[in-house]
Amino acid sequence: MTIPVSDTPITLFAEWLKAAESTEVNDANAVCLATADADGMPSARMVLLKQADDDGFVFFTNVESRKGTELQANPQAALCFHWKSVRRQVRVQGRVAPVADEEADAYFATRNRQSQIGAWASSQSRPLEGRFELERRVAEVAARYGISKIPRPPHWSGFRLTPVRIEFWENRPFRLHERLLYERGETGWTTSRLFP
Repeated sequence: MTIPVSDTPITLFAEWLKAAESTEVNDANAVCLATADADGMPSARMVLLKQADDDGFVFFTNVESRKGTELQANPQAALCFHWKSVRRQVRVQGRVAPVADEEADAYFATRNRQSQIGAWASSQSRPLEGRFELERRVAEVAARYGISKIPRPPHWSGFRLTPVRIEFWENRPFRLHERLLYERGETGWTTSRLFP
């Protein structure tokens, strides 16, 4: 059975993510984010996808972190979802732009309080002298805000990857895997099937 073609790749992605959410033990929305610095040196790490729709794929981070500075210097990235439990993978490539402040504020408000404190306390990706330094900062932020609402830090926001390529891969016996590629052109999405 071949991967069915949907009107948009986002429709198919939503179906696959829902299937993965019912079988993955942890974080079906975990995705490998690959970026590159201004010189083209790549780096990759796992992040959590928070939204996927026709506008793109959204994740949040410290914009002063390595990934944040790389995305600002070279606003192109790739995502790779791999769901071992359903033997599927989705690869996404595209351009990246910051989300609106209102969107970042709204998502930050939904995070649990300890994560909000951590966003203020951590100088993500920069050298840490020892664990005590981080714990001290956490305590200072917790004391500063007490029981009041914690605002979003100015260095914490989100990025939206607007895809130009999305490839769906499904495992098949004898490595004769199924691959369906969507590419965005001026008139919309086109599809093609690829050799495994």
